[in-house]
Amino acid sequence: MSPEVIVIAAIVSIIIWIIVSRELVKPSKEQNGKLIALLIYAGCLSTIILMVPLYQNLPF
Repeated sequence: MSPEVIVIAAIVSIIIWIIVSRELVKPSKEQNGKLIALLIYAGCLSTIILMVPLYQNLPF
């Protein structure tokens, strides 16, 4: 992966996790459970996508 793609993926991942945290701060009656589940899934997926190139570049 090129560095530009990694930077864009990192920014998207950060934005997703910020949205998750803002949704979780809301009172429970205002929280959207399906949205939270979707955002957590997307956040985990984006984090995994970022971890793959990181581990590929580690010297062993």
